[in-house]
Parts: sequence; structure tokens; C-alpha cells
Amino acid sequence: MTRFNAMRAVWLCSRPFLSCMFAVAVCSSSSLAAAPKAGTQAPGFYRTALGDFEVTALSDGTHPFPIDTVIQGVSKADIAHDLDREFLQPPVQGSINAFLINTGAKLVLIDTGAGVLYGDCCGKVMANLRASGYKPEDVDEVLLTHLHKDHVGGIVANGAMAFPNAIVRTSQAEADYWLDPANKAKAPAFLASFFDAARASVAPYVAAGRFKPFSGNDVLIEPGIHARIEPGHTPGHSVYVIESASQRMLVWGDIVHVAAIQLQNPAASVEYDSDAGAAQRARRDMLDLAAGQRDLVAAAHIAFPGLGHIRKDGTTYQWVPVNYDASPAR
Repeated sequence: MTRFNAMRAVWLCSRPFLSCMFAVAVCSSSSLAAAPKAGTQAPGFYRTALGDFEVTALSDGTHPFPIDTVIQGVSKADIAHDLDREFLQPPVQGSINAFLINTGAKLVLIDTGAGVLYGDCCGKVMANLRASGYKPEDVDEVLLTHLHKDHVGGIVANGAMAFPNAIVRTSQAEADYWLDPANKAKAPAFLASFFDAARASVAPYVAAGRFKPFSGNDVLIEPGIHARIEPGHTPGHSVYVIESASQRMLVWGDIVHVAAIQLQNPAASVEYDSDAGAAQRARRDMLDLAAGQRDLVAAAHIAFPGLGHIRKDGTTYQWVPVNYDASPAR
């Protein structure tokens, strides 16, 4: 406090009681203004109910998404326009989300984030799992939408199983593609590390007999959880359909990467799509399904918590985030 303010406070304290209280407030406000910035977010989990199931969204962190080099089939002018409409500018911070489903009988984690594979930005699923009240030992099953780094990297820690009691599952087509060295040799060079990461991540589960891919489509994984194959982004990319007490949720993996762009133009692709045409068809199918059935959507790369609904608007779509609920227990 300056000498002037100190003298003023002494003078005010010689006045009636309220003036003295004002002087104290002056002193207090001066000290509070000097408090350092905290610089951290709250723990990254959000919980909601789906019928009799409990759903917990877990943040793995955010990373700068290089839209100008990754998004394909959209002009730079359209990208700039779409981002500006959403009050965004490149590089947009892309969320990486995972989803924990408590069915009452089993605890099922869908996708696991990047682990250490994306650097310091990410790898927060485990901490947020613990913050949400669960332990990695509690997880009975890990379902992977696909084997890209930011979905599979979190199943290992220092080369060991991060979820020691879990069975890990993905589609057989996905496993066949990413775990076959012959496919790495034929793939674009920028995907080489994706093959390496997929093999290293599932290796301890394979060795323990806990990696069990599923075959076919519309596969019942657990009561209330079906797997639906929607290839395009990857050869065996899966969407998990969660149903309980007449409520339904689509955990759709990488159907959408940048909502601001791909909901306006579902034909927009990313360079990581193994088959851009198939990925576009899958995106249209899932958007129309979610909008038509009013399904809840759990999205890996829409801003955390990545839970919301799709509303169709002519030829485009809109994302409607879930309304915040401080008392999700039913």
C-alpha cells in the first residue's frame, strides 16, 4: 500500500466505524490484486447418466491441431470463414477425450488417449480417471475405436499394462491392418510411427492373453454395448453404441476431427483418413443417425467433455453440447 493510502486509512479510522471498514477494504483489495495466476484447469472429468449407466468423460488434454496442413477438400478461405464463425483461429486446440462406462456390472473404458506419445500436452487420462474416483485396476475392459496413437497410447505405461485387469478389444480388421508389418511398408511414410505405436501399445496385452479383437459387425461386446464398424478413417474404425433404459449414446471415435469445419462441410477429410471417400460416407451416416434418433454423442475430438447432440440444419449440422448438470446421479 502506498504512503498516501496508508495515511488516508489512518484518517478514515478516526471517522465512524463504516469509514474504517472502507479503509480495511482498500488495504485488502490491494493485496488480493497481487495474487499470482493459478495457471491450471480443474481435473478433466465430467459425469452424466445414460439410463441406468454412468458415463464419465475423461480429458487426455488438448493439442494444437494443424488445420492448414491436415484438413483436405476445403479451401483456406472456407477454413478461415468456418473458424471465424466459431470464434476460433488456427491452430485450434484439439481435445482428446476418452469415455468410461459403468454398466453396474463392468467398468468399460472407450479409448485411452495418447499416453506419452504426444508429449507434455496430453497423457492426462490416468490422472483424470483417478480424480474421478476410479483406479486403473478397476477397469474390466478397454474398447478401442481404432489404433491411432491418440486412442491407443494410454493403454501402456513404461511398457507395461496400464490397466492390469482389463481385456483390450478392437475390431479384427483394425488389428490385422496396424499389426501387420507388411502394411507399414505400403502405407504413407508419415504413418510409419503409427504402426510402431500400435504394436508397442498392445504388446503387453498380447503377451498376457488380454488382447482379444472382435469380428463381424453389430457385435454385442457387453450387455448394452454393441460395436458397429464404420471404416474410412482407418480400415477397422469402430463406433460403440451404448444403450440403457431406452437411452442411447454413440461413442463415435474419429467421425469428426474439427467440428467447426466438418459439420459445415462433412466432405472435409483429414490426411490421416485411410479411405477419404469411405470416411465421408461414415461421417454422413453417423451425423444423420445421431440427428434423426436424437442420440447422445460422445466425440473423441470435440471440445471437452465431447458430449452433446447433433442438430441437422439443411445440408449442414450443428453441435449442441450437453447442458451442465451438477447432480448427474439418478
